[in-house]
Amino acid sequence: MSLPQLVGVGRATADPELKFSANGVAICTVNLAFNSRRKNPSTQEWEDGDVFFVRATAFKELAESMAESLTRGTEVVVTGRLKTEQWEDRTSGEKRSAVSLLLDGIGPNLRYATAAVKKVERSGPTQSSAPASDPWGSAPATGAGFGSEPPF
Repeated sequence: MSLPQLVGVGRATADPELKFSANGVAICTVNLAFNSRRKNPSTQEWEDGDVFFVRATAFKELAESMAESLTRGTEVVVTGRLKTEQWEDRTSGEKRSAVSLLLDGIGPNLRYATAAVKKVERSGPTQSSAPASDPWGSAPATGAGFGSEPPF
């Protein structure tokens, strides 16, 4: 059985926190809030409904990009898997649990922000290295779009 998926729009309630594991893996956490804010048609006022708070965690390249790109208050679009974290309280010895979110993707909501997308350079071989003879694997010959003839 797989973990439940969450796809939604939320808001970062604090700046992301970036740390590194002992073997150098980037781990970034951020607290997110999802609410059901609606405009009341009779009063024309905004009203806050229920709020769901969750601590979200990302790893590796996503963690580093998240730490560089997001700040407190940023509205974000997220995809991830909900998970129950369990631990024992050090002082009382009671068992505790909380829902957390393992992020598969996160980014600013472009409805309220702008973003300059920069592809992250990866080291090592790429998954889809096109052979030099592949006419579709390279940039078009003309600088501002496609040429008048297809490359075949």
